Amino acid sequence: MTFHPREGRSGVGSGGGPGVSRRAFLAGATTAGMAAFLAACGSSSGSSGTTTSTAPLKSLALPRPDAPVTWPVYADNAAIADGLQPEKNATLKLYNWEAYINQKVINNFQKKYDCKVEVTTFNTMTEAIAKLRSGQFDFDVFVPTVDVLGQLVGAKLVRPLNHSYIPNISQNWTEFTNPFYDQGWLYTVPYTIWQGKYKGKVAILDDHREGLTLGMMKNGNFDPNTSDQSVISSSTKSLLDLDSLVGLHIDNNDYTSIPTGQTWIHQAWSGDMAAAENYMPKGTPVDVVGYWFPANGVGPVANDTMTVLSSGKNPVLAHLFIDYFNDLPNVLENISFNGYMQPNNGVTEQVLVQQQILPPTLTSTVVTEAMFKAGTFQLELAPALDAEYQAAWLRVSGGV
Repeated sequence: MTFHPREGRSGVGSGGGPGVSRRAFLAGATTAGMAAFLAACGSSSGSSGTTTSTAPLKSLALPRPDAPVTWPVYADNAAIADGLQPEKNATLKLYNWEAYINQKVINNFQKKYDCKVEVTTFNTMTEAIAKLRSGQFDFDVFVPTVDVLGQLVGAKLVRPLNHSYIPNISQNWTEFTNPFYDQGWLYTVPYTIWQGKYKGKVAILDDHREGLTLGMMKNGNFDPNTSDQSVISSSTKSLLDLDSLVGLHIDNNDYTSIPTGQTWIHQAWSGDMAAAENYMPKGTPVDVVGYWFPANGVGPVANDTMTVLSSGKNPVLAHLFIDYFNDLPNVLENISFNGYMQPNNGVTEQVLVQQQILPPTLTSTVVTEAMFKAGTFQLELAPALDAEYQAAWLRVSGGV
């Protein structure tokens, strides 16, 4: 299972419980991949214009750029109707990663729609899905990674989208109206995007997928989802060799350790470095921090999505909330807080610098559409293969 830039952060989210380190989480990481998936071809038409189904899938669906997936829409979990008014006196419940949305944008949404927004946070995707599966919560909007969509759709935890409520998706990159992981954007709207730096000599991320991808790319292998045992073994050896050379650190503190000078070189996610200025000691110029991504664009990329949950009591407001976060002024306001780009056509290097959202010295953290298309996705693996990746990573992380 792929890990997320917000996993394992210290602190307590409103959802309860301290941050869980990725290394501690590895032992249970394959469990989520075992979930049964539902789907099949259908015959009746749902309100979203797609076919509906109640038959189960016979095998696990693993979306890939060269093997896109259209998720089924079930007769008993259809999209909401057109033309509905927003719920009155409502409290919209958002279930999101810790520190991953700008409260100012939420406040503005509350004023516009005369409602309240309640944010509950989680630290890992497995934690989040377990809570949703319990059936004890009525969250309206959820922010999942693309590698768990099959679980969410199959369990009918997410509601199909009614596109008439989300016109602002037209402001986004065209490919997100038909992403390979959700053809026809039946269930998802893009949220943030990021790229992962892989030229690490002092510290690398505590993440079995990112760590092994670093070793693979160092060896000239650019498929982070490979099942080739020799590639996995070579990557493991390269990381162990790196440790013997530099006394390797493994942690997820890139967003603080680089700005404060605790580490000099750290494999990092672009959004964390874009927000580096927020963590720097007072008086330290931001230009002491730099970020490097391969010039040819062949490096790790990923994105989050926004979904409407079937359990929510405010489906119209949920759609409008998602739409609101795809409108350029709100997109820019949100980026100014969390540093993570959104795939909006109006988000450019020039705009971010001009509005003083990003210092000129860190424009390398901007993820462009061309970079995103050239990048490599760490996608969902079959459970047995994921277990092999974890075992290889434990050889590295266990000895550091």
